[in-house]
Amino acid sequence: MGFVDLCYRERRHRKLKQVEIKVKMDCEGCERRVRKSVQGMKGVTKVTVDPKQSKLTVEGFVQPNKVVRRVMHRTGKKAELWPYVPYEVVPHPYAPGAYDKKAPPGYVRNALADPLVAPLARASSFEVKYTSAFSDDNPNACTIM
Repeated sequence: MGFVDLCYRERRHRKLKQVEIKVKMDCEGCERRVRKSVQGMKGVTKVTVDPKQSKLTVEGFVQPNKVVRRVMHRTGKKAELWPYVPYEVVPHPYAPGAYDKKAPPGYVRNALADPLVAPLARASSFEVKYTSAFSDDNPNACTIM
């Protein structure tokens, strides 16, 4: 088995992916720099930039971690995989860790993926009622002196 066979086999197993990345963009220059950082990357077929949501969408035969590293290296900006999901997907969108003030409208942070926050995001309404009974954030909470 030669090198050509290995390359063909590897290419055959790759799948078309859509990678969404959160990158802060302040101006048109930032937007252009972020777009150009991934356009020349091998396997990229389409690049979409949404500066209002600070979102970069890359489609192609790419690995998400490599795209994030390339954006960080080429632009010098902090980049991470898109951490938000639609509001309807999370059972308790206002659980600590899920609600994010910086999230775009209609989105919350994907708390189910975070192992430290996931138990609160999955809690039933019965559990939430008892865990928030002594909370400082709850104005109707009980206080013990």
